[in-house]
Amino acid sequence: MGRNKFSKREIDIIGKLLSRKMAGNRNQQKMVRHTLRTVFDFNISDFNVQGKAFGPEDLQSCVRRGVIHILDDATIETMKVRYAEKKQHEEALRQAEAVADGEAVDWQEVQRQWDEYYAQHPE
Repeated sequence: MGRNKFSKREIDIIGKLLSRKMAGNRNQQKMVRHTLRTVFDFNISDFNVQGKAFGPEDLQSCVRRGVIHILDDATIETMKVRYAEKKQHEEALRQAEAVADGEAVDWQEVQRQWDEYYAQHPE
């Protein structure tokens, strides 16, 4: 599940990308969907009827029905910061769990030990 809250500017850009998707060939459509997912965290599958194309009109319909919310830029930026912090925290937890389970090496600790050793034993 991606986002369902966007700024007006983001909705405008997403609408333009959806227009390009509708007019593009298969490869261009894939690139647009990738951009929507990676830049905007917008997943078409969150909003469309399976098997039906999703275009700019469908986007506006979702906005009118309240499925997609338009918020002010400051609120969106705050949400993005919180989301990034949460994602970073979850990644740190996964890394710590992998180190604790012996499935990964704590490379930051290895680097610290390396730096400490060479600080004490200069060439």
